[in-house]
Amino acid sequence: MSPEPGPPGGRTGAPGDGPGLREVACLFCGVQDEELRFRDGAFRVVRCRRCGLTYVTPRLPPERLHEMYQEEYWTSGRASDFGYGQYLADAPHYLRTFRLRSRILRALRPQPGRVADVGCAAGFFLRVMADLGWSTTGLEISASMCEHARTTLGLPDVRRGDLLSARLPDGAYDVLTLWDVIEHLEDPPAHLRAARAALRDDGLLVLETQDVSSAFARLMGRRWQHYKHEEHLYHFDPASLERLLRDTGFRSVRSTRRFSGKYVSPAFLAERVGRVHPLLSTLAAPLRLFPGGSLYVNLRDELIVVAARA
Repeated sequence: MSPEPGPPGGRTGAPGDGPGLREVACLFCGVQDEELRFRDGAFRVVRCRRCGLTYVTPRLPPERLHEMYQEEYWTSGRASDFGYGQYLADAPHYLRTFRLRSRILRALRPQPGRVADVGCAAGFFLRVMADLGWSTTGLEISASMCEHARTTLGLPDVRRGDLLSARLPDGAYDVLTLWDVIEHLEDPPAHLRAARAALRDDGLLVLETQDVSSAFARLMGRRWQHYKHEEHLYHFDPASLERLLRDTGFRSVRSTRRFSGKYVSPAFLAERVGRVHPLLSTLAAPLRLFPGGSLYVNLRDELIVVAARA
């Protein structure tokens, strides 16, 4: 992708506006030897010239990165750029998505065991796995999402924190999952090393993230829906994911775009197409009249990777 200029003045009203942003170096190389992909307001999406990793710089300060996943993230007024419009209202779609994705785990682990979901949000994946007979543990930094998982979904073991702050017992889990999480983390290697320690010797890591090298991402350019600069700090591709896994003691077992799509509401779809062009948002507005509908969308711009301890 050739560098694209940002809009005049950038976005307004975003958490990234104002002081406190900090420049960061490449996660793998530790230096800023960057090729500009595009600018968007205060943010740059860059590609490391040495290793090819795509990432966002500058970034919010660490405390702000943690704070933003509380209330405002789940009921965002600008969901195409940050967070979710009404996350809990889409519970039926998330449950249906994870019932589909659970087929990957059932194929690899036919017998129920112990699963930990990192960044479990309201616990929809864990509810699906518990219904299949699995013993479940969840980690989530949002207090309100933890409470919802415990009280509304009836999941007894949901802990507030992440793999670094709420350490899981060593060698305790058959499967550990990170759905749409790795791209949000300041230090992905540290989290994956902690994940490796929590897995049994024959345990599996399952992570899903967006693929910046996918055909759809290249087609959309700067309008790709996963360019959400406050929260998506890294944009991996198959090569950079393989390096991340290798550097943290894993080996890839399976990589697939199958089941990487999501069930969404027509209203969600109408909101997201507005990122492509405002006219499309207007044309898709009638979809908002069908709030109870469900559409399966797989643009093949996300990857699910299953890895084992190396």
